[in-house]
Amino acid sequence: MRNIKQYKEKLVDEGFKHVFEWRDRPGTIYEIHAHKDRVSFYLLDGDLTFEFDDEKVHIQAPTRYDVAPGREHSAIVGKNGAYYVVGEMIEGDS
Repeated sequence: MRNIKQYKEKLVDEGFKHVFEWRDRPGTIYEIHAHKDRVSFYLLDGDLTFEFDDEKVHIQAPTRYDVAPGREHSAIVGKNGAYYVVGEMIEGDS
């Protein structure tokens, strides 16, 4: 597994303007929203489930996930919480 610095560098190399670490508590709920531009993250620990109009997507660490701009979704964090390295094209867009 890469170290945190390598995940951050990869996102910066891909052009993400704001890259940071984030941790969610178990059961955190993100209400329906959409991002204005690209948001990508490496889920390094835990799991979460995205719900889109037409599907549910369950993500488990370790994995990368790219969220499409403009696609409405909600999400709920699993029972063990989640830890990420996040890349945003627009700061505050995740």
